[in-house]
Amino acid sequence: MVTSAHEGMHRIFQERPEILTPVFEVLSVESPEKAAVDAIVSDVTEAKPLARHVDTVLRVTAADGDAFLLAVEAQERRDPKKESSWPYYIAYLNSKYGLPVLLLVACRDRATAKWAAGPFQCGVRGWTAQRTYPLVVSPDNIPPVIDERTAAEKPAMAAFSALVHANSPDVDVILDALARALARLDPDVSDYIYQFLDAALGNSPAGEKWRNLVSFVNYFPGRGTVMERAYLHGKAEGKARGEAKGILRMLQYRGLSISEQVRERITTCTDLDRLDDWLERAGTVKRAEDLFDAASEVPPSAAERG
Repeated sequence: MVTSAHEGMHRIFQERPEILTPVFEVLSVESPEKAAVDAIVSDVTEAKPLARHVDTVLRVTAADGDAFLLAVEAQERRDPKKESSWPYYIAYLNSKYGLPVLLLVACRDRATAKWAAGPFQCGVRGWTAQRTYPLVVSPDNIPPVIDERTAAEKPAMAAFSALVHANSPDVDVILDALARALARLDPDVSDYIYQFLDAALGNSPAGEKWRNLVSFVNYFPGRGTVMERAYLHGKAEGKARGEAKGILRMLQYRGLSISEQVRERITTCTDLDRLDDWLERAGTVKRAEDLFDAASEVPPSAAERG
């Protein structure tokens, strides 16, 4: 059964080919400079009764015209059938396109990665007719992107790092850095990263953490993000509650103390313009009370006035 995580582990190479350079670096494979990367048909079926599909196939063409094919497979667990189908993919693609072929296997656990590295060989009585050496990326060689600056500079690689390390202790730090970096990215990029990880991590613990983080770390009016566009279509009352919740979460995320008086002022306000202003200030104020005015004074609550 194909899972969201499975799709994400290979589709990101199609949609964000810039990650090929850092991935090749960790594998000690020379990456062509200024290369054009194009997805090609991944169907390698020759006979109707037997369907075969590589997860992703990319044609990588260097500026000097040299080209090769990169077949990308996402592997969640050991599968003995792959020991014969992977060599078939390579031979078929090489024959059909007349280009050298590399096989890259992306894994999320070390046991699967150790098996996937092969080599897988076909031979008899001491003679080897064919031997296959896949390239493998896994938590062992893909470094966790744990700082905000790197995540902002290489968001696709940070997302791939999060997916590869989804089952490791590092994932919380990776997701936290990437969530903070989203606020510095172009909306088109941040939208893609949000949606990619939302789908690829699914209902896993890492997926839940991602959605909780992004729900308030990327809560900035006017950025046109996926969540904001959905938010803006809600009713006025729902908007006010949503903004109040976003303000409180941002203050909590930044470790600021929130008094009951401040909390009441925020949650009972229905002026959307004022809430927008408070939400914007929530990311920079030094005290929660500084949301309301320059003098840092909180007007009496309704209960106190009564």
